[in-house]
Amino acid sequence: MMIFTALADPTRLRIVEMLATGGRMPASRISSQFRVSAPAISQHLKVLREARLVKMEVKAQQRIYEINPEGLSDIEHWISKMKQQWEERFDALDALLKEEMKQKKQPPRSHHDVPRQP
Repeated sequence: MMIFTALADPTRLRIVEMLATGGRMPASRISSQFRVSAPAISQHLKVLREARLVKMEVKAQQRIYEINPEGLSDIEHWISKMKQQWEERFDALDALLKEEMKQKKQPPRSHHDVPRQP
C-alpha cells in the first residue's frame, strides 16, 4: 500500500503528525520545522498528497496543507481487516486447543478396552 510506503519515511511521518496535532499549515511553516531544504519538504508533501494522506489548498501564494481524513480511513479500514483476520485465526487456534485439552482429559485407552477380533 502506498500509504505505508509514504509513512515509512521519518520526515513524512513527522509531517503527518504535525498536521494531525497542529491542524492546517502553510508549506513554509512545515518546512521551517526541518533541517532539509524547502524543495525536499515539497517532495515529501507531494508523496503524502499522492498517498492521499494530506490535502493541499492554494491561497494566494501559499499552499496550505491538512490531514486528509479519507486517507486515514483507508488505513483504519486496512487495520480493521487485518484485525478481523487475526481474530479469526486466534479463534480457530483457541478451538483447536480446547479440543486437544478435552481429548487429554479422557482416560487413555488400554489394550484391554479394544474389542478382540475372533
